[in-house]
Amino acid sequence: MVGRFDERFLEEIKSRLRPSDVIGRTVKLRKQGREYVGLSPFNKEKTPSFYVNDEKGQFFDFSSGKNGDLITFLQENERLSFAEAVERLAAEAGLALPAVDPRGAEQDKVRQGLGEWLELTAQWFEAELRRPVGREARAYLEARGLPDSEWARFRIGFSPGGRTALKDYLIAKGARPGELIEAGLLIAPEDGAAPYDRFRDRIIFPILDARGRVVSFGGRAMDPQARAKYLNGPETVVFHKGHQLYGLSEARKLIAAAPSGEDPPLVVVEGYMDVIACQRAGVPAVAAMGTALGEEQMEVLWRHHPEPTLCFDGDRAGRQAASRAIDRALPLLKAGRSFRFAIVEGGKDPDDVLREQGAAALKSQLSRTTPFAEALFIRERDTEDLGTPERKTALKVRLRKLAASIADPDLAQAYKEDLLARFEGLWPTRQPVYTVGAAAREMSRARWDKRRPPLTGATTETKDATERLRRAPRALSAALAYAAVQDPGVIDEAIERVVSHGFGDQQLDGLAQELVRLRYETGSVEMDASLRQLQARGFDAEVMRRLERDAGRAGVSAPFLNETGERARELWREAFDLLMQLESLERAVSAAAHDLSRDQDATTLNTLKGERDHLRKLLKSDWANPDRNEPVLPH
Repeated sequence: MVGRFDERFLEEIKSRLRPSDVIGRTVKLRKQGREYVGLSPFNKEKTPSFYVNDEKGQFFDFSSGKNGDLITFLQENERLSFAEAVERLAAEAGLALPAVDPRGAEQDKVRQGLGEWLELTAQWFEAELRRPVGREARAYLEARGLPDSEWARFRIGFSPGGRTALKDYLIAKGARPGELIEAGLLIAPEDGAAPYDRFRDRIIFPILDARGRVVSFGGRAMDPQARAKYLNGPETVVFHKGHQLYGLSEARKLIAAAPSGEDPPLVVVEGYMDVIACQRAGVPAVAAMGTALGEEQMEVLWRHHPEPTLCFDGDRAGRQAASRAIDRALPLLKAGRSFRFAIVEGGKDPDDVLREQGAAALKSQLSRTTPFAEALFIRERDTEDLGTPERKTALKVRLRKLAASIADPDLAQAYKEDLLARFEGLWPTRQPVYTVGAAAREMSRARWDKRRPPLTGATTETKDATERLRRAPRALSAALAYAAVQDPGVIDEAIERVVSHGFGDQQLDGLAQELVRLRYETGSVEMDASLRQLQARGFDAEVMRRLERDAGRAGVSAPFLNETGERARELWREAFDLLMQLESLERAVSAAAHDLSRDQDATTLNTLKGERDHLRKLLKSDWANPDRNEPVLPH
C-alpha cells in the first residue's frame, strides 16, 4: 500500500470515467474506428496524431511520445500534481476521497524523500555503466545481445565494487545514512559498524512502479563466484515485493500503444533479461523478481489483462513455479479472470530465443498457449501412473477438490464438469462392468432426487450449522479475525481470499470486509489505528471483547495467538490455508454427494469425507507442534 490513493481506488475512478469524455473537454476529438483522434495538446500540428482509446483507458500522442491514463493527461496538460489530478477526477466520478490520516501524510512525505534519493541513485548507476569502471559490464551486456542503444530505455546501470562509492556520492548530495538504509541502498551491520553499499560490482536493473517511479533495484553479480547471482533490494516503505512487478510501467506503454482492435498478451516471465527480451520484441512482459507470484501481483496483472500468460522455464524449477502459481490462482479465478501458460521450446528462455532466432520467433512461441483448466488437468494427470483403480480414483478425488477450491460457484461448477470430462476422456473405450437399464436408472435418480440436499445446501444439518453460527463464530475463525485486528498486515498475502471467504465464518464476514477496506484505504499496520477505525465503523469495545473471548476457545488450534512478529504471521497464514482447505473439502463432499447417482460409485465421496474428517480433527489439535509426524493432508 503506497500513499493515500491505493491502486484499487485509482482503478475505481478510471472505471467510472471515459477518457474521451474527460479529454474531449480540452481536445476536440472525432471518432475513428474504435478510437478518438485529435490534434496534439502538447505540440502544434496540422495533422492529428493524438489518440484516445476508451477500451484501454489510455491516450497516446505520436507527436510528443507522451502517453498514459487520465491522471497522466491532467498532470501533463494542466501541470497538476498527482494528488491534484486524482482529487479532481474523484470528484467528477462521484467518489469520496480516502480520509486524510496525519500519520499517513507524514509517511507520504518520507516516501517522497526516499523516492528522490532512489531516482538520483538510478541516474548515478546509469552514468557509472558508461564510465571506465563499467567496461566489463558493458561487454557482458553486449555479449548477451543487448546493445547500448537499448540501455537508456530500460535504465540499466552498474554499481562499482567499492564498499562506499554510492554512499559517498549521495551523502555529498545531502543524504543522511539513515535515509539511505531506509531506502534499501545501504546495509547497516548488526555490530554497529558504518553502513556500506548494498549493491557492489553488479549490473543494475531499476525496479519501477506502475507509474514509472524508481522504488528499488535488482543487481546481477559480475563475479561468477558471488554468493548471490541476483540480488534484490529489501522491503521498504516504498517497495513491497509481493505487490511490485518488474517491467510493469514499460509493459503498460506497450499495451497502450497497441493498434486498435489488437489485444496484445501480457506475459509473466522469470528474469529481468527475459522481460527486456520480450519488450524489445514488442511483447508486454513482467517478472515477479525471484519470488513466487503472489495474490496481490495476480490482482495487479488482472487489472491490465483478463488472461495473462505465465511463461516459466521448462526445467524442474520452472515447473514448480508454474504449479505454485496454479495453486495460488485457483481460488481467485472468476469469469473473465484467468491465466494461460506458455513454454519456450528447447529448454531455452525468452532471452535465448530473441538472440538466436529473432523477435518473430519469440512472439510466435509465446502465442502458443495452454488454457488454465488444461494445464491444471495435465499437472494432476502426470502426478503418478494411473495403472490401478486406486490411482484413478485418487486423480478423480483431486480434480473434485481442486474445482471446489474456486470461490466463484458458477466457475467451480464449470471446472468440475470440464475436469471430470477430461478424466473420462482418458479411457474413451472403457465399458462399465454392468449396465443399468433406463427404467432402473430413472427409478434410482427419482429416489436420489427425494433425499439429496438441494443446491442451496438447506439440509437439516446445514440449517443446524447456520443456527450455531448465529450464536457464536467458529473458534479458529474468531482467532484468525482477532489476530488480524491486532496485526492488520497479517492478511496482506491472503487478502483476495479474505475478500472472497472472510475468515471462514459468516458471523465474521462484516469484520473481514472492514479490515480489507482499511488495508486498501489507509494501509495502516498499527493496531491502535486499526481499532480506532473499526470503532468508528461500529465495531465497538464490546464487540472486540466478545471476539477475544471467542478466539480464546480456539486453544492449541490457534498457536499464532501465542507468538509475535514474523513467526505469528507465518502460523496465521498456515492456519488460514488449512481452514480454506477445509472449506474446499466441504464443498467437494457436497458436490460428490450431489453426483452420486450419476457416478454409481461412492468411493470418491467416501475418500473426500475421509480427508475432510481428517482435516477437521487436525484443526482441533496442536497442528503446529514441530514434533508432529502426521502430514496435514495426503495429496
